[in-house]
Amino acid sequence: MANESNFPKRRFCFAHVGSCFFGSRQTFAGHHVRKILLFEVNHPDLALILVACVADALLGDPVYSLHPVRMLGTWSLFWERRLFRMGQTGYLGGIVHGVLVIGGALMAWWGIRFGLQRVHPWAAWGWDVFLAYSLLCMRDLLVHGQRVLHALHDLPAARRQLAMLVGRDTVDLPRPDVVRATIESLAENFTDGVLTPFWALCLFGLPGLIVVKAVSGLDSMVGYKNARYRRFGWFGARADDLANWLSARLSVPIIMAGAALLGLYPRLAWHSARRYHAMLASPNSGWSEAACAGALRIRLLGPIRYGGTLANQAFMGDADWRHDLDATDLRRALRLIMVCILLASSCGVAGVLIRAGI
Repeated sequence: MANESNFPKRRFCFAHVGSCFFGSRQTFAGHHVRKILLFEVNHPDLALILVACVADALLGDPVYSLHPVRMLGTWSLFWERRLFRMGQTGYLGGIVHGVLVIGGALMAWWGIRFGLQRVHPWAAWGWDVFLAYSLLCMRDLLVHGQRVLHALHDLPAARRQLAMLVGRDTVDLPRPDVVRATIESLAENFTDGVLTPFWALCLFGLPGLIVVKAVSGLDSMVGYKNARYRRFGWFGARADDLANWLSARLSVPIIMAGAALLGLYPRLAWHSARRYHAMLASPNSGWSEAACAGALRIRLLGPIRYGGTLANQAFMGDADWRHDLDATDLRRALRLIMVCILLASSCGVAGVLIRAGI
């Protein structure tokens, strides 16, 4: 959580707007709206969260070489190479690697913030906002899905866009499987790319968001069950499972609520989540994927190729659900995820307001 003593001791001019539109201090609505609009110094995280979310919604996630997530990956690779050269390739090396990556990320944030704080408190707060905005990727998830949707008329182009989202082989995928894989990616990333980071920011402030993104980076870099990373990547993979455990399960009622708002199938979302969540090896990914399958009444998963090897995976969903997916299904999935992001964001902000006593 941001250090309140470091936050500028001033009120926003929104207070005068609130007074004009919402009446005197004696009115209940006017009193509470005024408290929100004042953004009093006692609750700096609320302003940071709102500004970061607006920036993410308007600007998306630009790609550049010094992006904080890329810097996390570079930092992880640096220590991985160092530890492997030292012969630390087992469980202990992986734990040391994780501690160095997470600790280094926190120290980098704090060090830059400390320097900016000495220049001006607003400079330090601006750094916090920039970092929070850079580490949230709510709009980016929808943008990647929309790129596949817009390219579906050109199947090779759609496959190339899909390859940026998934690790499976995409070269020979037919159009229904391109749609299926995109929806699976949207559902999975809704949990670990949206819910967990945003709720970590709301509950634990910017340090919580940094830790969650560092753990996610560890899992992406070393969390593989191959000869090189089976032991070394154990810590990163287990830490990521732990970080996403609660949000994966809470994604189900959010998807049900989103389905209800869109006139889809909330009861089937619950039925599917209970019945099919264990089909994936991950203890977390299956919850949101199964809930989305039920909410849209479609079948996901099925045979998948990784590195030329076919994995004969069963289909997720009842036998009478839609199997030959098309652009309409992807469009419905994008609308569902968008509504769920709005619901999850509202829950997070409401939690901050309740905690602040507003």
